Amino acid sequence: MLAGMMMNRPLLISNLIDFAGEVYGTIPMVSQTVEGGIHRYTYSESRKRIAKLANALIAMGIKPGDRVATLAWNGYRHFELYYAISGIGAVCHTINPRLSPEQFIYIVNHAEDTALFFDTTFLPLVDKLKAHWKPIKHYVAMTDKAHMPDVPGLLCYETLIEPASDQIVWPEFAETAAAALCYTSGTTGDPKGALYSHRSTVLHALYSVSSINMAFGAGRSILPVVPLFHVNAWGLPYSSAITGTSLIFPGPRLDGPSLFELMELEHASGSWGVPTVWMGLLAEMKKRGRKPVGLKHVLIGGSAAPKPMIETFEKEYGVTVIQGWGMTEMSPLGTVGHLLPAEEDLDFNDRVELKAKQGRRVYGVELKLVDEEGNKLPHDDIASGELFVRGNAIVSGYFKNEGATSRALDKDGWFGTGDVARVAPNGMLTIVDRTKDLVKSGGEWISSIDVENAAMAHPGLANCAVIGIPHPKWTERPVLVAVKAPGANPTKEEIDKLLDSKLAKWQLPDDVIFVESLPIGPTGKVSKRDLRTKFTDYKLPDLK
Repeated sequence: MLAGMMMNRPLLISNLIDFAGEVYGTIPMVSQTVEGGIHRYTYSESRKRIAKLANALIAMGIKPGDRVATLAWNGYRHFELYYAISGIGAVCHTINPRLSPEQFIYIVNHAEDTALFFDTTFLPLVDKLKAHWKPIKHYVAMTDKAHMPDVPGLLCYETLIEPASDQIVWPEFAETAAAALCYTSGTTGDPKGALYSHRSTVLHALYSVSSINMAFGAGRSILPVVPLFHVNAWGLPYSSAITGTSLIFPGPRLDGPSLFELMELEHASGSWGVPTVWMGLLAEMKKRGRKPVGLKHVLIGGSAAPKPMIETFEKEYGVTVIQGWGMTEMSPLGTVGHLLPAEEDLDFNDRVELKAKQGRRVYGVELKLVDEEGNKLPHDDIASGELFVRGNAIVSGYFKNEGATSRALDKDGWFGTGDVARVAPNGMLTIVDRTKDLVKSGGEWISSIDVENAAMAHPGLANCAVIGIPHPKWTERPVLVAVKAPGANPTKEEIDKLLDSKLAKWQLPDDVIFVESLPIGPTGKVSKRDLRTKFTDYKLPDLK
C-alpha cells in the first residue's frame, strides 16, 4: 500500500483551546457562580487562566497519566480544569455528585485519583467521604480567598493559580493517550469506566459540529443544562471551542425559573439537557406565556423525548427540538434527529413523528442489529434486535475491568448497547426500549417507551413510567406509574380510554398508579430500577 505524504500531527485537546483563544479570542463565556453573581470573560482570557492552572498542576506534582477528579457544577473553573488537566497529559475524571456514597467511594478508589477539585457546595459530601478515599493527596476548593472554607490542609483554586505563568508550551504526546474518564451510573453492578483518548475526544467534537451544525458558530450560544460531570456535557466544552460558540454555564441553579431567567438575560440561542429538565422549563414558559428571548433550539438526550414535549416546544413556542441518542461509552453522540429538507415539508404531525425517533447516525458511528442468536438483521424499519455500535469515539473496553469488557463486546469488536431498536433503510434509528425495561407478556415484548409516549398525550400527566410486574400466566404485565400535572386530577378511567385508542389491547397497562414523584437517577433520568424495587410486592388487579 502506497502511503500518503502528509504531515501527521497528533489530535490533542490542547490544540482546541489554543485555536479558540486565537481565532475566537473575543467571543464571550458566561458563568453563573456558586458564590453568587455572574462571571464573564472571553475565550482568550479563558486560555490564559487554563495555562496558569496547567502550570499550577505541574507544580503540584501532577504527572502524565495521573487521574485528577472534579466534583463540580457547570461553571468556568470546571471548564478550565477540562483543558488544563488533559493538556498536561493527565486524565480529567469527572464525578457525578448524585451517585450513592458506595458508588462514590468505589469510583474514586478504582480510578486511583490523586487530586480532587470541588465546588464548595460539595464540602459536606467531601468531609463525609474523604476518609474512604485512599489515593487522593490534594483537595482543592474551587473558589476564591474571600469564600474559602476554613478547613486545614484545603487548597484554594484562585490562590493556587494566581502566581503561575499564563504562558505554556503544551507537551506533545501520542493522540491515543488517555484524556478523560467517566463512569457509568452503575444501574447494574459497580460503575464502569469509559476512558476517552485525545483522538476520540477531538474526533467526537468534529462529528458533533458537522451533525448539529445549526447549533454552533460564532454569534451563537448554548446553555448546557447537561452537566459537565455527565459524559463531558455531551462534548460541548470541545465542540464549542472549535466553532467559537459561547457557552452559558448555569451553575447549581437548574430549576425552571432560574434557567428561564439566565436564558433570557444572556439571550441563549440553544440549550441541551434531559427531558426532566425541560419539564421544569416548559412549566415556567407556560406560566409566563412565552419562551426566553432568543431561544431557538433545544437538544434533548439521555432518554426518549415524549411527543407532547416536542409538540409543545415547536407548536406553542417556535423552538426547534433536536433529539440525540448515545451512551457514556460512545462519548456519547450516536445519532441526531435533524430532518432532511424533504422531511421539513411534511405536515406538523408527521414531522413530530420523525423527531420522536432517535435520528440518523452521525459520521464515525456504525450501527448493527442482531437477533438473540447473534445473527445480523436488516435495516428495514421492521426487524427489531439488540443494537451494536462501533466507531472511533466508542470504547474498546472498560477501564481496569476485563470481565465487563468481555461481556460488552461481540466477537467482531462491536459494542453492545443494551438497547432494542429498529433501523430504517434511510438510517433513521428507533429505540424500542432498553432490554431490561421491555415488558415480556405472553411471548410478546411490550415497549415501555411506546406506552409512556401514548400516556403523556394526556394533559393531566406531568410525567410517567412503565414497569413490568410479575404475572403467573403472562410472565409480566405493564403498570403505568404516573405523576399528575399541577392542578390536574386525571383518573385511571381517562387514561385507560386514551391508551385504548392508541395501543393494542395486549399492550394496555393493567393498572395506573398515581405517585407524588418518580425516582430520578444520577444522570437525571427516571430510575426504573428504583421503581421496580418499590413495587416488588405490588399485586396486579385481577383483570386479565
